[in-house]
Amino acid sequence: MVKKYSSKIRLSSYAKNKENNKDSQPENLTKFLEVNISLFNNIFKNDETLIIREFQNKWLKTAQCCIVYLDGMVNAEIVNENIIQPILHNDLSEDIESDNLLEELKKKVIVSNQVTVETEINKMVSSIICGDTLFLLGGYDKALVISSKGWQTRSISEPESTRVVRGPREGFTESIMINLSLVRRKIKNPDLKFKFKEIGERTHTKTCICYIEDLALESILSELEQRLDKIKIDGVFDSGYIQELIKDAPYSPFETVGSSERPDVIAAKLLEGRIALFVDGSPFVLTVPYLIVENFQANEDYYNNYIFGTMNRLIRGFTAVFSITVPSIFLSLVTYHQEMLPSPLLLSITASKQDVPFPTAITLFIMLFVFDVLREAGTRMPTPIGQAINIVGTLVLGQAAVEAKIVSAPVIIITALTGIMTLINMNFISATIIFRTFLLLGASFLGLYGSFMCFIVLYLHLMSIRSFGVPYMMSVTRARNHDGQDAWIRAPWWTMTLRPKIVASKNLVRQPARKKSEG
Repeated sequence: MVKKYSSKIRLSSYAKNKENNKDSQPENLTKFLEVNISLFNNIFKNDETLIIREFQNKWLKTAQCCIVYLDGMVNAEIVNENIIQPILHNDLSEDIESDNLLEELKKKVIVSNQVTVETEINKMVSSIICGDTLFLLGGYDKALVISSKGWQTRSISEPESTRVVRGPREGFTESIMINLSLVRRKIKNPDLKFKFKEIGERTHTKTCICYIEDLALESILSELEQRLDKIKIDGVFDSGYIQELIKDAPYSPFETVGSSERPDVIAAKLLEGRIALFVDGSPFVLTVPYLIVENFQANEDYYNNYIFGTMNRLIRGFTAVFSITVPSIFLSLVTYHQEMLPSPLLLSITASKQDVPFPTAITLFIMLFVFDVLREAGTRMPTPIGQAINIVGTLVLGQAAVEAKIVSAPVIIITALTGIMTLINMNFISATIIFRTFLLLGASFLGLYGSFMCFIVLYLHLMSIRSFGVPYMMSVTRARNHDGQDAWIRAPWWTMTLRPKIVASKNLVRQPARKKSEG
């Protein structure tokens, strides 16, 4: 007989129910099957996804059984064929010792790769919520927890945000176990370690710390564990929650905790001595420590020729700097330092500003804001509509604004150039927009002097940031030995014999040095 009861249960609500009903309900299982069923009915009160199935073996009358699970969380085929069918259709009176029937069923009848004996109610409830099946047997005050997880997950596909021309095309999904297997397939080494933690007072979200034992520093690992232990929050639905809660410099727009959807990127960072954090329900995996140069590195740099990879990396670096400084420099030259411009260019800019009612500073702020609005709208809209909005916004609105004499043509050019350079580094976009505005404000009041002062403040801020004790600008300011081989440039593989210092201080040797006589 199948009974259905109701939904949305958390361990905290169970504790509350237990406190409210402590006089009428036992805190532990009893040897009476009906009492145990009533206990779980009360715990999952008003939960219509709860399934309770009672059955009995016709040859062995003492085998009065019951399974408890949540509909939609289990694989029905496992429950039917591996649990119910073997008990119903087999003669348990033969070769089964009735003195310890529960243990005999576990060892000889139930077909499952993972079956554990459990006596604590909290762990039983947690297992049911996670998709396991609870097996109760009359005459026993303990239960079997049978692995039967079977909810639907998204298939492995290439991440939309980081498409590549050359390289692996698989990306992480929302299942933490699938994500761990993708990394394990790439690093087949027993030194690859996994440590699980639960975060979230109500959601109990599973997280996993992943690292290579002989490469990762214990100080960084212990610091990460301490920061995770301090998190007290109701729920975690994405790694972005944890990324914000454990980052250094929480008020800085620069990220000190990296993230990626690609298994090859995470595996490469693990081999450099970094530590990864997987969060169940999120395809983005976090990595620490995280340096500023990682914003300008792409996995495709390592799959293509090192000259082409270096060129692309330099383009990303220069465009990140230019996207912050170009608007402020243009505003400074046009407004305060016109003598620094060639006469023909100055005359052309002056002619384009005729009949424009607003100062150059105001038009720059307006057009950059409009571009950011169009970028955000294009991102949130469905792909075909988003592309149409970007095209209409950049072409029609820009041309209409120039013809209506609201802004000048040079301002449109600077806005479009700045916007394109901003989009090249999507990981850097929030910091770019904030400090671009900061430098524009400085240029509006003091020209180039204001821009330089704001840029110095930006540089000092970057120099003060740490990521789990590692200087955020480490690879930028050090170019000795191998420190600069994988920062702004991508050196040939045969020259990168050492791993990054500080990050992988335990074992710096990546590969033996190549002899001069070779190749």
